[in-house]
Amino acid sequence: MRILIHGINFHPEPTGIGKYSGEMAAELVAMGHEVRVVAAPPYYPDWRIGDGWRNGYSRHEWKGVDVWRVPLWVPAQPSGLKRIIHLTSFSVAALPVLARQLLWRPDMVMVVAPALTSAPGGWLTARLSGARCWLHVQDFEVDAAFELGLISANGIVRKLVTGIEQWLLRRFDRVSTISWRMLDRTRSKGVERERLVFLPNWVNDQAARPFTGPSRYRQELGIAEDAIVALFSGTLGGKQGLELLPKVAQRIRSHPKLVMVICGDGVMKPHLEQACAGMDNVRMLPLQPAERLAELLHTADIHMLPQNPGAADLVMPSKLSGMLGSGRPVVTTTEPGTELAHVVSECGRVVPPGDDRAFADALIELADSPALRQQLGHRANQYAQKHLIRSVVLGRLDRCLQACVTHTTAGVELPRESTQTPK
Repeated sequence: MRILIHGINFHPEPTGIGKYSGEMAAELVAMGHEVRVVAAPPYYPDWRIGDGWRNGYSRHEWKGVDVWRVPLWVPAQPSGLKRIIHLTSFSVAALPVLARQLLWRPDMVMVVAPALTSAPGGWLTARLSGARCWLHVQDFEVDAAFELGLISANGIVRKLVTGIEQWLLRRFDRVSTISWRMLDRTRSKGVERERLVFLPNWVNDQAARPFTGPSRYRQELGIAEDAIVALFSGTLGGKQGLELLPKVAQRIRSHPKLVMVICGDGVMKPHLEQACAGMDNVRMLPLQPAERLAELLHTADIHMLPQNPGAADLVMPSKLSGMLGSGRPVVTTTEPGTELAHVVSECGRVVPPGDDRAFADALIELADSPALRQQLGHRANQYAQKHLIRSVVLGRLDRCLQACVTHTTAGVELPRESTQTPK
């Protein structure tokens, strides 16, 4: 098939949507499809155009993927209104490039959201070229913007924006998203069950296999071999509830073996560096290269996953896949009943959002219980092997793409009626 992927983030962005969109495109090429991508130059998570890239129109090839770059405005300090302008600038600049794809006549146009502002251009390209159209929702940016206070929750504005969102969702032949609860939310917005596809963010097969050999990270960071490492690795963004971590670090300072490692880049990094200054039980790292991801994740004895309560079931953290695949227990902050709570309660500890004392107590409990860590870590890896391995997830995507283009449902598993996370 000829597959056109339209989304703001793409390789070589090392985390989040760009990482997964890049891996998906490369895998589809390996499966024999022709793939084009219309994306912005890399700018995330630093919120600046990456070194060696220019903020303009360009075209290049990567792993057999034909990549078309589109300029956009990147705010140094993103806020609600600035984010809207930022996303809109990309969507408008992409229109002439999308128009050029009509001559290519794709079989499938896949829009990756965020940004939902890209959906109209992607949908129109599909309809004018006779292609099928697919919307992949990484998070519900509209709901999250209201819940997190990025956009004023004025009743009229909210009704108007959500109305436009629901109208767009119903225009697509398929809508996929990364968690079962997010699928439920999509259905509540008027999308028929038959159009829905469960497409979770995956973990690379290598990262889900036991890591052999000593971790160089302990030596590089001056961490004793018998220390218990509690790791957060990912984008240091505003919706993760990361302001909790310095408070937790303060509470566990007296523990003789617990060491906290915070790895990542983003808008919260200066705050975390300042708040953790002088704490000898905290190490900070910039984002690490993809080829060292498996080693980094297996350096941890415990993974930390703080979350902003306003984003519950609106954003399923993509970093969770790697955590589970590494076979280590997870400590997260979320409300009972969310899908994140369902998953982590089987392989770690769930504590109330913002409760640094409960988070610290959970870390200490796991640090002092090697057998419990092993048991919970085994469950985590089992879940990843069953549901989150890249070959399994993208194999299902390939079948669903084929079925959508040929207007069949053969071999395609429809989303389950229950909101319960699969065990």
